[in-house]
Amino acid sequence: QMEAAANEVHKNKGILFIVKNYSGDIMNFEMGADMIEHENQTIIVNDDVAVEDSTFTTGRRGVAGTMIVEKTVGSLAETGASLKDCKIFGDHVNKMTASMGVAFTSCTVPAAGKPTFELSNDEMEFGVGIHGEPGRRREKIKSAQEITNELLNAIIEDLKPESKDEILLFVNGMGGTPLSELYLVYDNAIKMLDNKKIKIARSLVGNYCTSLEMQGASITLTKLDTELLKHWDSAVHTAAMRWGM
Repeated sequence: QMEAAANEVHKNKGILFIVKNYSGDIMNFEMGADMIEHENQTIIVNDDVAVEDSTFTTGRRGVAGTMIVEKTVGSLAETGASLKDCKIFGDHVNKMTASMGVAFTSCTVPAAGKPTFELSNDEMEFGVGIHGEPGRRREKIKSAQEITNELLNAIIEDLKPESKDEILLFVNGMGGTPLSELYLVYDNAIKMLDNKKIKIARSLVGNYCTSLEMQGASITLTKLDTELLKHWDSAVHTAAMRWGM
């Protein structure tokens, strides 16, 4: 699939692969890169602060922050930037981004025909991966504000934003969470970030990096600079994201 996609879209300027940091993903993209003749580079996204190493990955996982890398690097590419410049910028966006999620149900992969994992009605997986990988811990469900605070505290501890920084706040649904509940998380996040004097310059709420019908949500913060803000704000027209057209 990676080989076919690369051969379809290349414009004789090289191919940039944007890969979430999971062992299987990396292996398949490396195979795809070996099979194409075009010059290529790879960005490994590892924005998940929940776990450092697991049976699924070496280092941090890639989660919803991948979409921010894709949006901004895609914008830069549209300006005619070189493959090298897109790679450098994408690695920078990744370093400026941190995420963490929580799940209340598993998803069911069609080929498996059963949930990837089981949760009781009063349990949540705190720090879940987008494929249902285990998080930091499994515990009883708490209030939305408590959950939001825990997610943000972990993200802020990792990203270390300063009061002068402008931040993009992205609340992502896993696929089975109503938009109204995602906006509740967003409202709770704003309350906490306001208390910490962290300035939210841009925001996005919705189901963008999903896991089939999993019920849950993640929060992503990205520290914005002039270049990153420019490419976030640039016009986009895709199936999921549309603004500025």
